Amino acid sequence: MTAGNQQQDGAPFRQSPTGPRVAPQPQPSFIATPRSPVQQVTDGYPAAFRWRRIASVIFFVGIMLSGGIRAYRDLSRPDAWSFWKDQYVSPSLSWALVANAAMAGGADRAVLAVSGRIGPAAAIWLRERINESHLKTGDVVLLSSPGGNLEQGVLMGEIIRAHGLATAVGVVDKDGRIRPGFCASACVFTFAGGQTRYGIDGSALGVHRFTSAAEGNDAVADTQRVTGAILGYVTRMGISSQVIETMSETRDIRWLDPQEAEAMKLVTAPLKPL
Repeated sequence: MTAGNQQQDGAPFRQSPTGPRVAPQPQPSFIATPRSPVQQVTDGYPAAFRWRRIASVIFFVGIMLSGGIRAYRDLSRPDAWSFWKDQYVSPSLSWALVANAAMAGGADRAVLAVSGRIGPAAAIWLRERINESHLKTGDVVLLSSPGGNLEQGVLMGEIIRAHGLATAVGVVDKDGRIRPGFCASACVFTFAGGQTRYGIDGSALGVHRFTSAAEGNDAVADTQRVTGAILGYVTRMGISSQVIETMSETRDIRWLDPQEAEAMKLVTAPLKPL
C-alpha cells in the first residue's frame, strides 16, 4: 500500500510537505469568557441575593464618588488649602506641656503652653492638644500670640470654657518655668475663655479695632454683625463691654495696663512672676 493510499480507521489522508493532514478537532459549543469580580462573588446564590450584592457594590461606589466630589469642592474654596495646611501640614501654633506649675494659692496645675499665630484651623488644633494632654478642670492654657484669625480665636475661647480651664499669658522657658509673655488681637478672645484668667506680672494684653474684608455697605453690615457677636461673647465670659469700646478706638495695638485689664474683668486673678 502506497503512502498516498494509506487508510487510518477507514479515512484516507494524503502526504504533505509538513506531514499528514489531520482532520480538525471538534470545537466546543460555547466559548468561556472571564467572569467579573461581581459575578465571581455572586455565583451560587439566588438571583435576588445576587442583585442585592450588586446593589451594595453600586451603593458603595456611589458613596466613594460623592465623598470625592465633596472633597474636591472643599479644596476648590479659596481658603481651603490654608485650612488643610494649618491642620495637617504645618500648624501655625506650637505647644508644650508643664505637668506641675505653681499657680494661685500654691496649687500645682498642668499647664498647656500655646504660642504662635492663630491660623484658620487653630480651634480644632487646640481641642486635639487639650484631649491629648488630658487636662482637667482648673488646669491652665498659657497663651503667647500676636493674634490672627478672629473667628478661630473666639472658638478657641469657647473650647477652653467648655473644658472648665483657666488661662494666663506667658511662655515656658527651656527649664520649664513660666515667664511673662504677650497676647494681642484675636488672642485676647481666646484668653477671655478662661474660667479663671490669671494675670502674670510683666505679661501684656493688647486690643485693637478689627477690620472687614467686605466693601461699601457690606463692610458696614459685616462690622455690625461681628461687633454684635463679639459683644455677646465677652458678656457671656463675664467681661465688661468696655473692652469693645477700647478696641474700637484704634487700629494699632493698645496695650492694657494691669489696672485696666482688671477693671474690664479680663484678668480675674493677678499673679506675681512665677
